[in-house]
Formats: sequence, C-alpha cells, structure tokens
Amino acid sequence: MPNFQSLFPLVMRHTGQTLSMVFFSTVFSLILGLPIGVLLCISSPASEGGIKPMKALNSILGRIVNILRSFPFLILMIVLFPLSRLILGRSIGTAAAIVPLSIAAAPFVARIIESALKEVDPGVIQAAKAMGSTNTQIVTKVLLPEAMPALVSGVTLTIINLIGYSAMAGVIGGGGLGDLAIRYGFQGWRTDVLVAAVIVILVLVEIVQLIGNLIVSALIRRR
Repeated sequence: MPNFQSLFPLVMRHTGQTLSMVFFSTVFSLILGLPIGVLLCISSPASEGGIKPMKALNSILGRIVNILRSFPFLILMIVLFPLSRLILGRSIGTAAAIVPLSIAAAPFVARIIESALKEVDPGVIQAAKAMGSTNTQIVTKVLLPEAMPALVSGVTLTIINLIGYSAMAGVIGGGGLGDLAIRYGFQGWRTDVLVAAVIVILVLVEIVQLIGNLIVSALIRRR
C-alpha cells in the first residue's frame, strides 16, 4: 500500500507508462492506418473524389475497417493476446498493450485520413491532373499537403482516444494510469490515488488538444 510520500513517484511512473503506450501505438497506428486511408480515398468512386476507382478493393478494405472499428477495445485486446505474445513474448504489461492499441486505432486512423483527403477541393486535383501529375504525385504533393490541417486534427483525436484506450488496458494488466487507478486506487481503497490518476489523464487530454489546436491554426495561417 503506497503512502503519501510515494504517491508522486508512483503517479509519475505510471504516467510514463501511459505516455510510452500512447506514443508508440500512435506511431504504429499511423503506419498501419495511413496507407489504408489513402487507398480508401483513391479507390472510392469518382463521384466521391476517388482518383483511381476500384470498387472491389474499396469494398473489401471498407468492410475490414468497419469490422475492426466495431470491436469493443477490451474484447479486441483479449483476442490479440496471442499476437502480443508472438511478437513480444508476453501478453501482459505496457509493451504488450501497444499491439492491441495500435490495431484498435489503425481503422480509426484510416477513416480519419480518408475523410480528410476527400475534403480536398476537387478543383485542385483536376488542376494537378491537367498538369500531367501521376496518381502518386497527386497523393503526395496535393492531397496530403492540402489535407494537413484536417489530418493533424484527426491525429490529435486519435491520441486522445488512445489515452482512453490505454486507461482501459490497465484493467487487464496493460499498466499505465488505468492500472494505477484500478489496482492501487479502486482495489486498494486509495481515493487519493484514484483521483490523482483521473486528474493526470484529464491534464494529458487537455495538453494534447491544446497542442493539436495550435498546430492546426499554424498550418491554416501558412496557407
């Protein structure tokens, strides 16, 4: 049972675990979700902004994304225990939680990227095509740069969701602030620990949202 003097380092240690989970799961979810989101956008019907419509591919990817998004996170984490064990040799702990966190966030990221790219002015895309740009050039030099404010806003929302997911991961041994709140706070009857964990989570969310808003504002001003 932690005493008052050990509360601060205890909170800091679990905050570090949460930040580690959120950082790496954000990176990996972007690596997984970015190409899927781009493919969903460019393979969509021309009427929806697709620059290379592929009905079958778009339908298959869309269904996979929808199925993964419909999974409750705790169930998905349990289902992915074997994958975590295969990759990292363990299914419990901070590092192991990164695997289901990344996979849970990837379809969310894919939809955010798809939506952001579809918001780009079609006139800009048509101008790029008229200048002889290839599809790859349109994606890398037109779609992604033009959609950057929306993409940053989406990534900000993803990070905030991952903070919430990481807290839920603590329920089944994922570590972090969720583990602190459940194991030390709720099960240990330490209201101060529980309150401290909740406050830190709220502060992290506010900081992430503030930074995201500042970056989006800066990108808009530079246009």
